[in-house]
Amino acid sequence: MISIAALWIPFTIIAALGQVARNAMQRSLTGPLGTWGATNIRFLFGFPFSLVFFLAVILATGDAVPWPFAAFWPWLMLGALSQIVATGLMLLAMNDRSFVVTTAYLKTEAIQTAIFGFVFLGDHLTVLKVIAILIASVGVIITALRPGAEKSFAELKPTVTGLVAAAAFALSAIGFRGAILTVPGVSFVTAASYTLVLGLFVQTLVLTIYLLARAPGILRKIVGLWRPSLFAGFMGAFASQFWFLAFALTAAANVRTLALIEVLFAQAVAYYSFKQPLSARELSGIALIVVGVGMLVAV
Repeated sequence: MISIAALWIPFTIIAALGQVARNAMQRSLTGPLGTWGATNIRFLFGFPFSLVFFLAVILATGDAVPWPFAAFWPWLMLGALSQIVATGLMLLAMNDRSFVVTTAYLKTEAIQTAIFGFVFLGDHLTVLKVIAILIASVGVIITALRPGAEKSFAELKPTVTGLVAAAAFALSAIGFRGAILTVPGVSFVTAASYTLVLGLFVQTLVLTIYLLARAPGILRKIVGLWRPSLFAGFMGAFASQFWFLAFALTAAANVRTLALIEVLFAQAVAYYSFKQPLSARELSGIALIVVGVGMLVAV
């Protein structure tokens, strides 16, 4: 029997799988809706599903609907707004530099999450866990590199943009974990679900107001594409539910490092679905990811 404390491992794996599916849905909607329209789908259509999840949790646990302390709101705003900023910076970096190189920058998120978690939340990581995070992160960067891409790392603007985007994603994880930890008197499942509901509400409100002001026509298109958007929203809320459950149980750095297995899922899809062979470099990077993730789970 797996202990409650160790449930963060299957929770993270499920979240990573759900995120792959959500990304696939969003990618298909980027053309007609644009980047920010497709991004808003995960919040706008995910929010109602998060309410359903929360209601189911309240009924199952018998917990009262929590009323969080004042400390909850700064953490929640940090998580919600950092995630939006991170997405914008990521897209900006991809405009300046290739997708592959930007991905390599973004995967420094696990290392930065470990640093921010220690500084802001006092999350304790053993020396072996720190080594595991470094090994897995290096493996992802090696896997993401392509011949000739090394020169791109010497260019200052995309480098800084990509690293700051990774820092914003790391702060988002820390913010959401901090918010979950401040919810009083309820189970970790209720605390995670409650934080998800309010986080998605804030993100939906911010992006919808932005689109109303800058591109109202995109909102009309979103309404017209409600059927595919509904499934994308469900998958987004589903993945986020399990991310937040994992954040409730362990340091955000552990979650974001184990989440690097998403790279393995993507490589598997490329190999089996598109018959794309793996190079020796990619295989060595994958080996490092497996070693790092294995160490993280074992120690």
